[in-house]
Amino acid sequence: MRTIGVITTARSDYGIYRPLLSLIKNDPDLRLHLMVSGMHLSPQFGSTVTEIEADGFVVDERIESILTADTPEGMAGSIGLGVTGFALAYSKHRPDVLVVLGDRFEMFAAALAAVPFRIPLAHIHGGEVTEGALDDVWRHCLTKMSHLHFVSTAAYGARVRQLGEEQWRIHVSGALSLDNVRVVKLVSREELAQRFKISIPERFVLVTFHSVTTEYENTGWQCGELLAALSQTDFPVLFTMPNADPGGSVIRRMIQEYLHNHSNAQAVENLGTEGYFSAMSLASAMVGNSSSGIVEAAPFKLPVVNVGTRQKGRILSANIINTTYQRDEISKAITQATADSFRENLADLISPYGDGHAAERIVRVLRETNLDAKLLSKSFQDYLPN
Repeated sequence: MRTIGVITTARSDYGIYRPLLSLIKNDPDLRLHLMVSGMHLSPQFGSTVTEIEADGFVVDERIESILTADTPEGMAGSIGLGVTGFALAYSKHRPDVLVVLGDRFEMFAAALAAVPFRIPLAHIHGGEVTEGALDDVWRHCLTKMSHLHFVSTAAYGARVRQLGEEQWRIHVSGALSLDNVRVVKLVSREELAQRFKISIPERFVLVTFHSVTTEYENTGWQCGELLAALSQTDFPVLFTMPNADPGGSVIRRMIQEYLHNHSNAQAVENLGTEGYFSAMSLASAMVGNSSSGIVEAAPFKLPVVNVGTRQKGRILSANIINTTYQRDEISKAITQATADSFRENLADLISPYGDGHAAERIVRVLRETNLDAKLLSKSFQDYLPN
């Protein structure tokens, strides 16, 4: 039986992983070895490891990797703590293949620790670009450390190829999160309100705003402009809270102040996959700078106001309106996004990120790939444009 190690460090990647974890768990030829770290283990971020266990998954390892400092020093220290913790975990149990996803610094630490152990790495969501975040650095480093690549579009596969990776290692799986969109059962407006003890008005905007880590010194101004724009439109708002990035605590504090001064605003720390998708299905528009607005919103025909530079470089679909950080521009974009005419034009929208069957493709490759010297011995392929 082949052991597939999977690293999850935050609610964001766990929500994406769920269909893959279920397929691995139920495959008779595979054994799931789930390693939980990062924000999952932090009470500040809701100790979401309990949600993983509530979903029926066994947590095989818990690796502490988050320091409380909301600074570049804290991020660097967390990487060091994570490398040490994951090294100890791998010394106790070495999976046959290790799956890592995306672009977070905690995920980078897990992969970096695996390199000396010669554990084959399978990376999901390589080749993408987010010029406004340090995530770009971690993502491309993960690509170069990895032995198998599961990309969400052919264009991203070409970029992984351009990074010197051999073509046979690259698999266009589509975005794994769209599997969730296809299979997750959405809950009603009433059930969502009852579950999270909030009200869900007929029309509201869903707001998720994270620190732009390449510009974290400007977090207060950027968030202030967004909140001013929301206040100008006077639209009911449902906030979800930011990640553990430098500047994240500033956003949290400013959202709490906004809630205090605006009776039509509410916040939930973590809606979970089912709750978040249900909120997306009910919202009039989504506002902020989360990758969920880029990847998952299209199947819901949900208008998105993408604020600032955090997602700069991503492939975009017609539901997305890009804005700067200026409050008047954001306000104008929210008005455009919430207009009935804009939504009506999205009726035939098709996501560029796949068909919702990524997990099946990934599991097939994890099951059938030979774990031999050819897989581990990487050869850099020079990029020769036509």
